[in-house]
Amino acid sequence: MASKAAPAKRGKNEPEVRPIIVKKIIEAGHGGHHGGAWKVAYADFVTAMMAFFLLMWILGATTEKQRKGIADYFSPTIVEMKQKSAGANGPFGGDSIMAKDNYPHKAAQTGSRSLTIPKDATGGAKEADGQKQKDRARFTAIKQKLVEAMKKDKGLARLLKTVRFTDTREGLRIDLVDQSDFAMFGVGGTGLLPDARHLMDAVAKVIASVPNDVIVRGHTDALPYAQGRSTNNWALSSNRADATRAALASAGVPADRFARIEGVADREPYIPADKYDPRNRRMSITLKWSGPDGGPPEGADTPNDAEAKADVPAFAGRTEAAPAH
Repeated sequence: MASKAAPAKRGKNEPEVRPIIVKKIIEAGHGGHHGGAWKVAYADFVTAMMAFFLLMWILGATTEKQRKGIADYFSPTIVEMKQKSAGANGPFGGDSIMAKDNYPHKAAQTGSRSLTIPKDATGGAKEADGQKQKDRARFTAIKQKLVEAMKKDKGLARLLKTVRFTDTREGLRIDLVDQSDFAMFGVGGTGLLPDARHLMDAVAKVIASVPNDVIVRGHTDALPYAQGRSTNNWALSSNRADATRAALASAGVPADRFARIEGVADREPYIPADKYDPRNRRMSITLKWSGPDGGPPEGADTPNDAEAKADVPAFAGRTEAAPAH
């Protein structure tokens, strides 16, 4: 066996070889300050728990309506900033905030046009509502005056059933309705009968005391004229409406108070189920609401509505033939 080689001898000028020392350091646990991160986490946890218990308390202590109100308060409000623009319906409508929009005014950027809202823009409506309240008070007084005047007069007391009051969009409508034993005009004629003229005088006295404009509308039943006659229900209703106007004017209603005089024939029956019923022959005297327009025309608000139906008493025992027109 070969013997182990001896280490080479160090030269005279060579430094002494130092041994390599490896030092292994094992770190021990820290015992000093750790910082405040745990405090922030703990504060978040406590806040979340407080919010959770507050939510539980609210759910148990409120009603369904109150909870809905709270939910609506915290709901986000969605605003369409560029509605009807090209692109999406998001805040910028699928475009850039600096892009031109397609609004009618062709502004260079969104939000370029401002709007000034006055402090109170509802004055007109408030004034109109106040005027309507005054008219309602007048109409109520007119109803009472006319009924009381007719009750005091023996000749008119029996005609109370012929007078009907209806509130419409045009104003207060006073219907003077024919009955099986009472007619305003003669058969096919346009002259007021004595009882009807007496009733017209009483109506004129009460409506002359208010400033509201007056509309007179004539109505007939659906009985046709015989062939060969030159007149018809349209002409008859119009002529009777003008005769009523003349009677009111002669009883004290100023001529400038009349807004419209018209005849509608049998187009607005008081009893829709029976267009030949004598109660369809009537004169309608309407006191208009105050103001330049005075409300829309009656058109859709015809006597067919529920209020007029409720005002019509049962017409029992009609045994005699109804007079034509």
